[in-house]
Amino acid sequence: MERLPADPSLRDIRAWPFEEAAKVADRASVKAKGTALFETGYGPSGLPHIGTFGEVARTTWVRRAFERLTGMPSRLLAFSDDMDALRKVPDNVPNPELLRAHLGRPVSRIPDPFGTHESYGAHNNARLRAFLEAFGFEFEFASSTDYYSSGRFDQALLRMLAVHEEVRQVILPTLGPDRRATYSPFLPIHPKTGIVMQVPMEEVRPEAGTVVWRDPETGERFETPVTGGHVKAQWKADWALRWYALGVDYEMSGKDLIDSVKLSSAICRVLGGEPPVGFTYELFLDAQGQKISKSKGNGLTIEEWLRYAPPESLSLFMYQQPGRAKRLHFDVIPRATDEYLANVEKLRTGNDPANPAWHIHDGALPNGAGSPITFTLLLNLAVAANAETPEMLWGYLRRHAPEATPEASPMLAVLVERASAYYRDMVKPTKRFRPASEPEREALLHLAELLRENQPRIEALPAAERPAAIQDLVYDAGRREPFLQPGKDPSRPGVSRAWFAAIYQVLLGQEEGPRFGGFVALYGIPETIALIEGTLNRSADAA
Repeated sequence: MERLPADPSLRDIRAWPFEEAAKVADRASVKAKGTALFETGYGPSGLPHIGTFGEVARTTWVRRAFERLTGMPSRLLAFSDDMDALRKVPDNVPNPELLRAHLGRPVSRIPDPFGTHESYGAHNNARLRAFLEAFGFEFEFASSTDYYSSGRFDQALLRMLAVHEEVRQVILPTLGPDRRATYSPFLPIHPKTGIVMQVPMEEVRPEAGTVVWRDPETGERFETPVTGGHVKAQWKADWALRWYALGVDYEMSGKDLIDSVKLSSAICRVLGGEPPVGFTYELFLDAQGQKISKSKGNGLTIEEWLRYAPPESLSLFMYQQPGRAKRLHFDVIPRATDEYLANVEKLRTGNDPANPAWHIHDGALPNGAGSPITFTLLLNLAVAANAETPEMLWGYLRRHAPEATPEASPMLAVLVERASAYYRDMVKPTKRFRPASEPEREALLHLAELLRENQPRIEALPAAERPAAIQDLVYDAGRREPFLQPGKDPSRPGVSRAWFAAIYQVLLGQEEGPRFGGFVALYGIPETIALIEGTLNRSADAA
């Protein structure tokens, strides 16, 4: 990326990426190095998921904010802990018996059950890289196995060996009696079985660079070098080792790792390093407010989100209030999509670095960003027209919004496809229409009559003015009991929310929606009149 001049004024921007970037900029090691290292970690015993996207996206926004704030270069290291032992066989892999035979070994030294790579770790690492590249993230990939085996961690491992007891004293108070008796920050790789051993060290020999331990099953004694990939550090110590060895300046993590961050930071200081600046993000909840669990399957996958909305909407969801727990379920998708579109339009009128879209698009909107029609409006059109395919939606758009084309708005083309899928899968099966009360029936019939009487006048207006003119008729139809409410002008009372709720619940089978005038302008006045009268007639016949 082209180097930008430093802009210290960005410190005053009220946006969390700049607040985080300022902390990195103030870090003594960054000032001394003239560059900053951002890191995000990944456990390759499973495939990348929506949390992986969130962590890398958020770290990227802080990194970009840092470069704009300081004018200094930075790097993002995507670190795969593929030296970690496989503890259990995932549910979503072929040939599970192949993995079962290698439990306890590093995932980088286990055959690939998919049969495409030299190891299971290599397969998942390839998936991670492809995943991140598909979203356009700029990163350097790092393999724990490569770093241990190549000697990149040797100096740090020897340092940890020299302060072995001090590191133990950081961790021991957090352990139960049994684990406390056996704990060491070093996990030797068994030279015969290849298993990552969790055993006590009988001797620590800093002068030789080795540890001595015994196989609990055979009683055989081994002396193992801590260098060259013959041991792996226990994960809290491993995290600290990485920070110390590489000089990591920034790494964020979830709320569930708060205690681990504290312990790893303490170990990093014992080694003689400075822990990175950190940020704790909240975890996602499901629709019922329960913590999302991959084993329970109560969350939303990234594939599911992208089936129903563009990736920019997921970025917007990840950007907003990362320090607060948020419910991650299907119902949040339309709102996140329309909030993203609204921020794009705001960014067009002013280049505001506090705007989430500014961060999502790295300060410059790409050609084709935004849409003249909101996602929610497309969903309502799909509901009214029972449009289960993109072609059906485009049929209405061509008649009533001919300027809205895939060529003129690539994002609209994406939204049309996603809206039809969302309607077909998520809305249609759950539509719940209710019959109109007598006052609601009279008001809806009056709305149909107003639309019929005013159709020539409205269609003679410029297209941009039609939604507001139709919305005025919607208000006029609702100015009757029981929908009246006091307004600023005593001669022109206001209209309660109950009127608009009736429109959506009776006509579209949903609780709420966007301004009805915009929907009518898109759906068509004759079509809306037919929708009102047809719905009321069916309701009367059913009664």
